[in-house]
Amino acid sequence: MSNHYLVVLLVSLLILLVNVSTSSAQRQVYIVYLGEHRHSGKQTWEEIEETHHSYLQAVKGSKEEAKACIIYSYKNVINGFSALLTPQEATTISEMEGVISVFHSHPTKSRLHTTRSWDFISLLEANWDATRPPINQDQFLRRAGYGKDVIVGVLDSGVWPESQSFNDEGMEPIPSSWKGICESGVAFNSSHCNKKLIGARYYLKSYEANFGPLDPKLDFRSPRDINGHGTHTSSTIGGRRVPNAAAIGGFGYGTATGGAPLVRLAIYKVCWPVPGQTRAEGNTCLDDDMLAAFDDAIADGVQVISVSIGRNTSTPYIQDGIAIGSLHAVKRNIVVACSAGNSGPTPSTVTNVAPWIITVGASSIDRVFSSPVLLGNGIQVQGESVTPHKLSMMHPLIYAGDAEIPGTTINETSGLCLPGTLSKELVQGKIVLCLRGYSTNVEKGLEVRGAGGLGFILQNPVDGISISVDAHVLPGTAVLSNDSATILNYIKSNKNPTASIVSARTVLSSKPSPFMAGFSSTGPNPLEPNILKPDITAPGLNILAAWSEAASPTKLFDDSRVVKYNILSGTSMSCPHVAAAAVLIKATHPNWSSAAIRSALMTTATQTNKLGLPITDGTGDTAATPFHYGSGHFRPGKALDPGLIYDANYTDYLLYLCNYNTSVPSIDPSFTCPDDFPSPTDLNYPSIAVSNVNSSGISVRRTVTNVGGGATVYKVRLEAPVGYTVEISPETMNFSSVGQRESFNIVIRPGSGFRNGYAFGWYTWSDGIHSVRSPIVVSSH
Repeated sequence: MSNHYLVVLLVSLLILLVNVSTSSAQRQVYIVYLGEHRHSGKQTWEEIEETHHSYLQAVKGSKEEAKACIIYSYKNVINGFSALLTPQEATTISEMEGVISVFHSHPTKSRLHTTRSWDFISLLEANWDATRPPINQDQFLRRAGYGKDVIVGVLDSGVWPESQSFNDEGMEPIPSSWKGICESGVAFNSSHCNKKLIGARYYLKSYEANFGPLDPKLDFRSPRDINGHGTHTSSTIGGRRVPNAAAIGGFGYGTATGGAPLVRLAIYKVCWPVPGQTRAEGNTCLDDDMLAAFDDAIADGVQVISVSIGRNTSTPYIQDGIAIGSLHAVKRNIVVACSAGNSGPTPSTVTNVAPWIITVGASSIDRVFSSPVLLGNGIQVQGESVTPHKLSMMHPLIYAGDAEIPGTTINETSGLCLPGTLSKELVQGKIVLCLRGYSTNVEKGLEVRGAGGLGFILQNPVDGISISVDAHVLPGTAVLSNDSATILNYIKSNKNPTASIVSARTVLSSKPSPFMAGFSSTGPNPLEPNILKPDITAPGLNILAAWSEAASPTKLFDDSRVVKYNILSGTSMSCPHVAAAAVLIKATHPNWSSAAIRSALMTTATQTNKLGLPITDGTGDTAATPFHYGSGHFRPGKALDPGLIYDANYTDYLLYLCNYNTSVPSIDPSFTCPDDFPSPTDLNYPSIAVSNVNSSGISVRRTVTNVGGGATVYKVRLEAPVGYTVEISPETMNFSSVGQRESFNIVIRPGSGFRNGYAFGWYTWSDGIHSVRSPIVVSSH
């Protein structure tokens, strides 16, 4: 072969390799959403898969390539598939007939957004309404049969089946409605399921398409939980009563229980560790893995789904796996509760905002873990911790910014105790003050310990009074943000500053309670300002529940401690509280729709704390608003008998979606948007949010259904938003039977004292027994 032909051949091979490499580099996981299956058993799974392959074959060129690139083929209820595609291929498929949406399944880190919390709810039930007989926890649990015939699906990081919270002693046979499986895998088989933990599955295909094969050192290829988060949320919903439970060090000691102790749990593991990150930094939960879990959960026969997962930003409905999956669930009256996010108190950070979802914010209970700092000048600074180590003697105190290795930080990262930044020579034998940011709380403690520090003081990661406690790897406590300045001033003004950290202890009946957690994401709704989100709040600050024995309490690889129960904070913890309440309502009223159950929870919520004062925001000084808590703090006992409900069905949600979807096929291809469809403000929602109110005003219509008894008369009470006039007509509604529906109109106009910005008000329908309360949120923009 001549040199000329050899050069041509080499160049050709090089071009081919470059093209293949470029194509491979561009390929990403996309979800192709086709709506819902209409086959009614007429198509086999193989035929469904063949249809999905045909879309791919059109862009890939061969059946073999189509089969090779597909990840999931959704075959139960949801119609669609996910596949590895280039952006150009994804665009081509999006233009094909029958395709509703094509969107990227982003490998983003998801914020996987109890002894005392349920006792606290019971206390609040007894204290909040003097006009009605108190309902304690056992009373409404007995009325709901402890949730025994209800199945709840939990999308999360798996489960630790050996936990006593999941024992099935004395439970009745599994309901015949259950169609799911107990999927075997590493360290998990069918024997790990029982009459409490009736099913478990895991979803790994999209994760491995994005990150490569799962590292067996990072997680189990099975439903078993190595993270702890899924075990925690599952036991909060339905854990059995376990006496003498506590976190490491004995903190939170008492009887651990879930909200619905006899509910059946079905686990869908969809969240996995990100290679190169610690478990403490969070898992990733991919849309197509979650859609597969929704598809299975619906077919398996669950009645409630709990999803403590969410992105940091809201996504359009038809590009959001959770929104799509939950809409298919809600069509079948499966209640879906989701966490609101942990990006508060910044406005418009709330996520999971689809109106068919119950979106849950986080608030406190009446328990703190006091661990003050005593400074050498005699000043005591309040702190909180669940670290079992003692450091009661005075020791030298140093600010992290004064103990850093030169060149390891810049101005904005100085003082944060980031990995590899602290000088052993300067930190050895001292207590270190660390500022918040850029790393997890527990990683800061790990850095201090690695540099030889005896203990550390952490500036609270969020402003205000809500401190999320941690079981640090060395003596440590967290202080309020303002108080960290007091400590820093003391360090800077003394030659030899000293401090001690008082041993932590559990303190009950703290006041005020509840208050909103500072981290809880807030409204207004970033996607649709005419739908109020979050919907409700529930305990999410320092909640104790079951834990994976494969995870330390900090989830750090360098922490070898093993615990059966652990304390976590987040809207991830508040979401399962509301899911459990939905279980109890479903058990009591099995024929109620998901919207009816959401309405019952929202309209019976309270806006006052245990002292009878307004619930405050995370600062502890300012009254919270519906942007923090939606309709208020949930009261599950009251929600069993709400009096009136605001109902909505699948068609109502499709009509709502017409406001965003008229130019493309509907989210349901069998549905055609009418020429005249209602505005978002007219969705029959239990709360009212209206934007762009001008001088002519806005009229809103609502319909309520009587579920509280026979003949009764409801009258309305009104607290108009400041600067607006509100007229409700009629002002009286007469009901003669259960199930009767009545409608009313609300007209909102600017009034005297009108100003730009948001204003908040309330209206309440009451028959003297029931109080059906709804928030009003108004803005002129």
